[in-house]
Amino acid sequence: MNDLDFTGKDKLLALLRDACGRTDSDETVRVLRDGMIRLINEKALFLPECVFEPVEGHYARREIYKCPDSGVSVVAMTWAPGQGTPIHDHCGLWGVEGVWQGEIEITQYELLEQKDGKVRFLRHEPMMGGVGSSGCIIPPHEYHTIRNPDPKRIAISLHIYKDSMGECAIYEPLGDGWYAKGSKQLCLDPVDCD
Repeated sequence: MNDLDFTGKDKLLALLRDACGRTDSDETVRVLRDGMIRLINEKALFLPECVFEPVEGHYARREIYKCPDSGVSVVAMTWAPGQGTPIHDHCGLWGVEGVWQGEIEITQYELLEQKDGKVRFLRHEPMMGGVGSSGCIIPPHEYHTIRNPDPKRIAISLHIYKDSMGECAIYEPLGDGWYAKGSKQLCLDPVDCD
């Protein structure tokens, strides 16, 4: 991971220090969520230019900062029109997500039942997140999908995780409301901001 320099990085690092100094996960994510909303709406943080480029075939994941002490990871995600995720979890990691550009659609799922490697979910109504909106994931309430519903414009979201998320569980529909649980390796796309 390159040590990127970008405008407002000092403010982001101050937010991370403040939030990660908390001992309670609920308090940590609340401070991060409120701080992210503030940084985006006050235009106090400018993401590196490379995060504005989509990647063909999948949404882009670019780690723009990783704390060497706490392990907290900051990932910018770039969503081309229509790109999204399957139902997935965060493998027990809390996360905070904020919309930087465009809109993203988030659909939460509630785990109802597990048996024989299959699961059933209750699907909640999709929520639209516009610029400056933010939400959080605190396990065990971590099952969701994210997608860019706009047919023409890219969307960018900023994600802060308790640690690097290199893998997650994904859930593929089987029919009759059941899903097969699988695993997905999450790769980071190159950060080339020169």
